[in-house]
Parts: sequence; structure tokens; C-alpha cells
Amino acid sequence: MPDPVVQDSAEQDSPIAALIRRALDGVIDPEIRKPITELDMVGDIRVGEAGEADVAIKLTIVGCPAATAIERDVTAAVAGVPGVTDARISVGVMTPVERRALTEKLRGDGARREMPFGPGTLTRVIAVTSGKGGVGKSTLTANLAAELASRGLRVGVVDADVHGFSIPGVLGLVDAAGRAPRPTRVDDMILPPVAHGVKVISIGMFVDDTQAAVAWRGPMLHRTIGQFLTDVYFGDLDVLLLDLPPGTGDVAISIGQLLPNAEVLVVTTPQPAAADVAERSGVVARQTGQRVVGVIENMSGLAQPDGSVLHLFGEGGGAQVAERLGASVGSPVPLLAQVPLSVALREGGDAGAPVVLSDPSDPASVAIRAAADQLLAVGRGLAGRKLGFSTR
Repeated sequence: MPDPVVQDSAEQDSPIAALIRRALDGVIDPEIRKPITELDMVGDIRVGEAGEADVAIKLTIVGCPAATAIERDVTAAVAGVPGVTDARISVGVMTPVERRALTEKLRGDGARREMPFGPGTLTRVIAVTSGKGGVGKSTLTANLAAELASRGLRVGVVDADVHGFSIPGVLGLVDAAGRAPRPTRVDDMILPPVAHGVKVISIGMFVDDTQAAVAWRGPMLHRTIGQFLTDVYFGDLDVLLLDLPPGTGDVAISIGQLLPNAEVLVVTTPQPAAADVAERSGVVARQTGQRVVGVIENMSGLAQPDGSVLHLFGEGGGAQVAERLGASVGSPVPLLAQVPLSVALREGGDAGAPVVLSDPSDPASVAIRAAADQLLAVGRGLAGRKLGFSTR
């Protein structure tokens, strides 16, 4: 009895193998967010005479957290190809040379590791700041990120609040014990976890104990933020949001030095005392060359059954901050939204389900969407930015 005919994907007379490779173009790596064929994760494809397909997949590292999802999606893609009677997937790991080639391909220049979000970037960088803690800055950052991602934008978040990291929890990137996942490392490149379509990095993903205090001073804080912006592979982003710690300390200064091109979004509450300190955070941003793009007033009121609004934290703080910042920079600074007190917003933050997705009709969701509308309406010019091509 003759041996079965085996067709290799590299041969031109392998129509089924070619169809399989084309189908695998639709399998996306959950962490890198690119097709596995583009990432050179597909090895040999062989098809037997009876239609049995043997496909080799190469994961980036041993113990890759996306392994199960990738194998499942590859199996489904191969099994759906006409002519395939059996999909047999073998899973291996890239060699060090293959991993190095992958990181160089993703970075675009393997010889240099540069921070991709500085002046000249086409990514819109927005630093969310506040004068004091407890004003809901992280909750608003997470919800804005989820809202922008739901509109089809490629969004990343850097949790730069090193001492009070909470973004992983608000976006649902924690287990039952409150621990955030360790990011996957491919050589010296860090792949950020993804939640609700948002790529996220936080110091909370690197500490072993959720109750641990990060007692760092200026130089270490600066290095950490620099590493987040340089070593973490976000890919091509439309928007990068940074959740800054409250006040005008080391991290805010580091962001000003690393990202002088960033726009700044100031969060305050209606309380005059909060407005006073929020204004200072905007002024410091201006001193580093950043542009204040707007103000969001959070906790602006609590709707009552009779239709009235109970102003638990006073009134007018957001408008006051916007007016004062506008006067200090010589151009209007808009009040983008007044986000009311909302049980759904608080519950969504506790559950890791942003209210803009879990309850779009909630008044807080409506206000946050309005802020997103205004942020996107501002747009950015390309003056002074390198577009990556030459006229020569």
C-alpha cells in the first residue's frame, strides 16, 4: 500500500494548506493583538490525502497565558477550512532567535529601545490628574478608556499612580483575592494585559501582596514610569491615558519631562477646597509645556426621587477650575462634564465593570460619554510631527 500523500504549506501545489494559512490570518494573539501569521507563530502546515491537517504553532514563551485561547482559535480556524477532515494542532515555543526577531519586528528597530510616546508621536497622550485624592480620578480614567475603546479606538492606560494603584481593579484585571495578573515578558519586552479592549500596565501587576505599600522616592519612580513607557509593548495606539497620582509631586514632574507633548485632563469635585488644589495640578502641567485640555467635575450631585439634586459636595468647583486655568493660560479651558454621584458607577468600579459598558443609560455614563465626545472633538494637529516618510 503506498504511503499517504503529504502536502507542505511551502509547496505551491498545496491548495488546502494555503487556505489554512489564510484562515490563520484571522487568529489574533490576545496579548499582542496582531494575527499569529504576522507574528511568525505558525510553523509547518501539512495536509494528508484524506484531509487531515497537522498545524504547528509556536508560542512566544513557555507557560504563555494566552496558550489555551490561541490553540482553541487555531483549531476552530483550521477545522473550518473546506477539505479539512481533522485538525491536529501541535504547540511549541519559539527559539531565542525567533523571539529576538519578533521583538525587533514589533519595535520596528531592534537596535534601539526608544520611548514611542514623546514629541512626534501620532498617539494622543492624555494625563489625568487631580489636586487631591479621593475625587474619582482612576474611576473616570478607566471609564473614559473603556468608552473610547468601545468606539473602535486603540486605547492604552498607564497606571502611574504608583502609591495608590487601582486601575487593574476598576477594569476587572484582578482575581478573587484582588491580585492583578503578571504581564507576559518576551525577552525584555512586556506585554500589557487587556481588559474591555484596553491595554493596561500598573505597578500593581508587579507587587506580590495586594496590601503592600510601594515606598519609593523620586529616582525610582522616574525609572518605573520610564520603563512603563519604553519596555511595555502597546503597539499602535490612538489614545494613551495616564492615571497620575494626586498632587504635584515626583510622578507629575517625571511625566512632564518624559511627555511634554501630553495633554492634561484635570479632575475635581464641586467643593471649593478641592477646586483650589486641582487648579495647582493644572498650573504645574502648564509649567512643563503640557496643554490642559479640559476639566471634569466628579460627584457633582445626587439626584433625588422628586427630581431635585442634592449637592453633597457643594457646587461650582469644576467651572471655577476651568475658568481659573483658562485665565492663567490665556485661552479657554472647557468644563467637559459634570459627573453625578452614581451607585452604578461605584458598583461598576468595585466589580471591574465600567459603568459606560455595564449601564450606558446611567446618568454618570451619559456624562462620561459627553466628556469623551468633547475630547475627540478637540482633535490634534500634525504640525511638527514626523510622518514616517520622505519626499526624496
